[in-house]
Amino acid sequence: MDQGALSPQPRGPLRDELGAAKYRHEAIAAIMRINFDKGLQVMAHRRERAPFAGKWALPSGPLEVDETIEQSIRRHIGVPVNFMEQLSTHSALDRDPFDRTIATAHVGLVAWDELSDASFVDLEQDWAFDHGEIVAEAVARLRGKLSYTNIAFALCPEEFTLAELARAYESVLGYPVAVSNLQRVLKRRGQLELTGNLSRPGRAGGRPAKQFRFVRRELVVTDPFAAFAPAATELAEN
Repeated sequence: MDQGALSPQPRGPLRDELGAAKYRHEAIAAIMRINFDKGLQVMAHRRERAPFAGKWALPSGPLEVDETIEQSIRRHIGVPVNFMEQLSTHSALDRDPFDRTIATAHVGLVAWDELSDASFVDLEQDWAFDHGEIVAEAVARLRGKLSYTNIAFALCPEEFTLAELARAYESVLGYPVAVSNLQRVLKRRGQLELTGNLSRPGRAGGRPAKQFRFVRRELVVTDPFAAFAPAATELAEN
């Protein structure tokens, strides 16, 4: 494992005076959102110290004795999210060259109009530790839930156009999504409703588009056996 320019210091004792195992428990979050110019992105920062100095890292930090994992993650990310759930646990012996560290990862989502662009980077980065694996797991989880739940609500503002929603689906799924087909699928599932508002014309002009919203802004299973798959240039359900 590449540990950056500086070598790690030797680890301390892995057991206390009574012989019980000693290890650090870390909370990690893959917080994702849509960037219409760049696709799906994740919150990250560049590390300034060893190990892995100069590489990108997800928000993370130690779990304190008086907090839950979710409380710890929310403290470390420092921003509100529309959705968050536990993703995975990582316990490789060499995942942290400084100390024996167990990590519990969560995936979180924010709307595309929230937070600064500077807080997010593209998914393909030179990641520190095993954070690249966590990002890949988060993307796979999001793609799966997009098929059978209404999780897209967490990536959207309160109101949006169908064209914007289709671009969000495309950013996550990685293939083109036809607006008409997406509308048909989500209408059948009872996920969307009209707001009665129209979007503002863009720089290129054109007619204002109808605004929609999700019927529920909390996670619900809408079709437990559905799985989206590309069919030509449209969204298909297996």
